Amino acid sequence: MRKSLLVGVLVAVILGAGGAIAWIALPNGGLAVATTAYAQSESADQAITDSGQTAIKRAIAQAGPAVVRIDVTGTVEVVNPFSQFLDDPFFQRFFNFDTGPRERETESVGSGVVFEHAGEKLVLTNAHVVDEADTIRLTDVDGNTWSASVVGTDELLDIAVLRVDGDANALFAATLGDSDAIEIGDWAIAIGNPLGLSYTVTMGIISATNRDIAKPSGVGSYNDLIQTDAAINPGNSGGPLVNARGEVIGINTLIARGSTIGISIEGINFAIAINEIVDILDQLIATGAVTRGWLGVQVSDVTPETAESFGIDPALLGALIVHVFPGDPADAGGIEEGDLVVRIGQTPIESSDDLVSTIARLGAGVDVEVELLRGGETTVVNVLLGERPSEEVLAYYEGQVPEDGVEAESFGGVAVGPITPIVAEHLGLNSSDGVVIMDVAAGSRAARAGLDEGDVVLEVNHRPIESVEDWNEIVAGFGEGDQVTLTVFRNGRLGFVTL
Repeated sequence: MRKSLLVGVLVAVILGAGGAIAWIALPNGGLAVATTAYAQSESADQAITDSGQTAIKRAIAQAGPAVVRIDVTGTVEVVNPFSQFLDDPFFQRFFNFDTGPRERETESVGSGVVFEHAGEKLVLTNAHVVDEADTIRLTDVDGNTWSASVVGTDELLDIAVLRVDGDANALFAATLGDSDAIEIGDWAIAIGNPLGLSYTVTMGIISATNRDIAKPSGVGSYNDLIQTDAAINPGNSGGPLVNARGEVIGINTLIARGSTIGISIEGINFAIAINEIVDILDQLIATGAVTRGWLGVQVSDVTPETAESFGIDPALLGALIVHVFPGDPADAGGIEEGDLVVRIGQTPIESSDDLVSTIARLGAGVDVEVELLRGGETTVVNVLLGERPSEEVLAYYEGQVPEDGVEAESFGGVAVGPITPIVAEHLGLNSSDGVVIMDVAAGSRAARAGLDEGDVVLEVNHRPIESVEDWNEIVAGFGEGDQVTLTVFRNGRLGFVTL
């Protein structure tokens, strides 16, 4: 009897740990209670299945075999930090130091995903993963290895395409999805090799879309990124972000880990939208690079502020021209500040993003018809597009380095400073024109208007600002009570702020 009682109690404890509350009536009650507990367990499993666990596993099985680990070796030149000191003839007289640069081999790990293009299996990854690579080795989930070479890279998107050296038929290819179809809250699955841990899967949701983020180099920015809280770490770069159907919707590229004021950040990660990549694949694979069209303008969406500033209907859709670079295609074609572009070729333009992406896709050397509204009238001009400059060139595009040591006049609670090349790199600017806001007085007109440190002022009442001297000359004519409109560049976008 004691032995039976002990067995009954043990059964009750085990079932209780699973969430069941059982009363054991020996010797015949144990079986009935166990049946009830297993029924509850089956119900829980069914609930998990209904919530999508099976779908997630299916998505991983669909895309996972296409993910490869990328091991890269490279060579960097190491310079002795004391070379200038040791090169002194006095020391060379007594010591025979080798102060010349030396080469050091580097190793890094990233991720990639196999896809099929025109019947050939290739690999997508980040350009920074294979930058300056001497050798590239791919390893699939089964441990098979291949050497690979770079087909082409695109600096703007940070994308590279690799070709397997040898037979690639054994590689499994993923399906590329539609990143325009994703919505906030959709499942997101990241697959890659974080910290060198091969084939790691994490899951989260789509946290946001169309994010514009400054590049870590300080030159240029990423545009239209997908934000996710799926865990991504170093080594995930170049791996796929996958939807619940197992389709690749992005290439993981950027991690936010800390703020400028030292706050630790988790769960903010970014991927390049796959549609942006698909748009350039043909050109990238065929030529090894991407050439984009260039209009030579800075644009803004129509907002109540811009509409009032330029005297247009705020209900209009289009891309508002807020600055035309002298001598560039738009200037040569007769486009002016204040024009509202509504059509390029056969493509309707409803926003500034539409204009930028449409011009980029058309490419250089293309003669396009541009329909715009000017003064309430429709005007059509023809523009021969140029080639979009590189990120490095754009950082100083048409820029003039301001003279140091010029004291800036404060206005509206704003203190400004010159945009030196270092400042331009740090802020990811395409030009050194303008002045950067260094400080905003608490409670001032500028603070109430939403201005902040790091904002770049390009115009005051539509008068271009190229230097601190320009700023001083213009604001000297205003009283503290005068209403003034500033053209402001912030986080890759132009806007207008009225003081």
